[in-house]
Order: sequence, then C-alpha cells, then structure tokens
Amino acid sequence: MTGAARTNTRDIARAAVRAELAQVAFELFRREGFDKVTLDDLAAAAGVSRSTFLRYFGTKEDAVLGAFEGQDRRVADALRARPADEDQWTALRHALDTVIERYHMDPAGSLETLRLVRETPALCARQLEKQHSWRPALAQALAERAGSEEPTLAQSVRAAAALDCLNVALDHWLASDGRLDLVALLDEAFRAIQRPR
Repeated sequence: MTGAARTNTRDIARAAVRAELAQVAFELFRREGFDKVTLDDLAAAAGVSRSTFLRYFGTKEDAVLGAFEGQDRRVADALRARPADEDQWTALRHALDTVIERYHMDPAGSLETLRLVRETPALCARQLEKQHSWRPALAQALAERAGSEEPTLAQSVRAAAALDCLNVALDHWLASDGRLDLVALLDEAFRAIQRPR
C-alpha cells in the first residue's frame, strides 16, 4: 500500500468516525436539549473518551455545525465555475445550490438539524458567525469572475445579501415544516431583492 493510499484510507476512516460521533451528538442534543448535554455526556454516549471526542470536535457546537464546514469554499468554487456571461446576482443564486443540495438529499434530517440550530441560541450564533466568514470568499469569487483582484463594495454587498436570502429562505422552509419548496423560496428571496416593491 502506498503512502497516498494509506492517507486516503485514514482520511476515510476519520470522516466515518467523525460522522458517527456527530450523529450520536445530534441524537443526544435532540433528546436532552443542547444546553443540558456536556462534552462528557457526548463522549460517554459515543463510547469514547472526552479527549477522543475533542480530537474530532473542539466544541459541542462543532459537533452539529461540522457538517457545514467547507461550504464557503464549495460555494465560492461553484460561483467561479458559473458561465462568464452570467450576471453576478444570477451566478450567486445558482452557486448557493451547493448549499441546498444537502437539504434535497436528506430533507427530514436537514429539517431536524435546522430546527435544532435555529432553536438553540448558541448554535444559531455560531452558525451565523461561520456564515459571516463566507462573505469574503464569495465577494472574492465575484471579483475574480469580473477579472479583478479585489472585491468592490458592491460585490461585498451582493455576497452578504445572497447569504441573507439563503437564511430567510431556510427560515420560511423551517416554518412550513419542510412543506414549501426550498429552491422556490430561495428564488423568491433573490427576486425580492432584484425587484423590490
């Protein structure tokens, strides 16, 4: 076995353990309430030591929000890959499909996760903090599409507005208990900014 194969196997195993720990944590948070569960409770429920759990997740919040890691990079990459003649707003809207695709793959699980996040102040604040860090990556991708090295104020505003559209669409989807179409909600949110009444 080559070093690359060993590393790949190790990465796959690590991802599997991480996913299992996240699932155990989510079930415990849902059953007991996020604030009542300690790191020791999480480790015990997963059958690992506290230090092992902390090797995979630095905080309780990360155990829930770890699934969202790297989304800023994926959205920015999707934005760069959009057709060159597409306007920035349309490109942003379609780049966000990379975020909502997980909601299509597992609507029930995504709804439960979103509900836990929105109903837990610490998780909601941490998710918004993480999402705030997406803005520079999206603005930079917009700048690169326009052949510029630095994003303009307008590009930064568009990136921020796009993320707000995503959050409002998700809030409406959650309020409908997943009955409304998330893609339609996101499209409607983008149209509301493009054509304010």
